[in-house]
Amino acid sequence: MYKMQGRVRYSECGIDNQIKIPAIINYFQDCTTENSETIGVGHHYLVERKRAWILNSWQVEIMRRPQAGESIEVSTWATDFKGVFGPRDFCMETAEGEELARAHSLWVYIDTESGKPVKPTQEEIAVYEVGAPISMEEVSRKIKVPEGALEVDTFPVHRYHIDTNAHVNNSKYIELACEGLSEEFEVQKLRVEYKKAAVLGDRIVLKRLVEKERIVVELCDKEGSTYAIVEFMGE
Repeated sequence: MYKMQGRVRYSECGIDNQIKIPAIINYFQDCTTENSETIGVGHHYLVERKRAWILNSWQVEIMRRPQAGESIEVSTWATDFKGVFGPRDFCMETAEGEELARAHSLWVYIDTESGKPVKPTQEEIAVYEVGAPISMEEVSRKIKVPEGALEVDTFPVHRYHIDTNAHVNNSKYIELACEGLSEEFEVQKLRVEYKKAAVLGDRIVLKRLVEKERIVVELCDKEGSTYAIVEFMGE
């Protein structure tokens, strides 16, 4: 298990002084990136070998969103390696041990030249410490978009959306999807399924379906092909 300490920054919080949901995802992503750098299989290692770990899905549960200034500890660990897939779990806690959020994620190892999935070598797997999966409700990583989702907004892809893989960063889709939430809706769970990468110059169309305790947001291109689907559950 790899652990990263931090303090919630004012810039990561919204009007309620609580951490925004995309910032929680950024802490999880940063933690796994630090983990890989620490064990010698980080960004430069992957670039030299024309490889990358691409995120396929998230399942996140939020118990409480910490406020600006609160000290937090984020943990991550691989739970298995199955062919081209690398499941990985996360936990965010206060300095006193109160659990704030937890997550399952699924990553795919790809050849960045061909864009096709490849199996990591035994040497690449061996450097990771593998632990037991965190206890969470079993749900499908596939999210079905319900009938009746309506187009509510469109967004151009800007340079600040792009990461080192030259496409829109995983958390940016969630940030855009949060535009489909009302200020009163308190997110307790979310799932994300990534379908294809948006790149600089694309335009992302946001479609939304609102139900009593669930909001589903589909982010797609002008032709209707899906980039990502985000399901928010709460009240």
